[in-house]
Amino acid sequence: MTRRVFVRRLVLNSICDDGENVDQIILWEVNRDAAKCGLTIERAEVVDALVQLVEGGLAEAWILSEWPGKSVKVDGMPPMNAIEEKFTTYFVITEKGKKAHLSDDSWYPFDDEGNLRPDWHPDIT
Repeated sequence: MTRRVFVRRLVLNSICDDGENVDQIILWEVNRDAAKCGLTIERAEVVDALVQLVEGGLAEAWILSEWPGKSVKVDGMPPMNAIEEKFTTYFVITEKGKKAHLSDDSWYPFDDEGNLRPDWHPDIT
């Protein structure tokens, strides 16, 4: 598996149960998990993974509003060049993304307790 694919899977895993913001949650969760595998992931890699997921129809971007019913789905990938100050851009998994996420967990490096599986060997290039 390439590093790019691994990061994409970690990002999809991060948004699989709730909409998340890159700078508040996704980057932190991806690096928490990657660190257990001996890796550090840059923000640009997470943004690149989100671009791939959005373009592939596996995730959607939303601009959240503090007012009920005023959040807006973004067509495509919004600009994510800088760290957000107000944390309004959130990414959510789509039905297609859920199916892809649930279809194969052989890549996942952790056991049920969140420890690195002893039989998992990084073949990340």
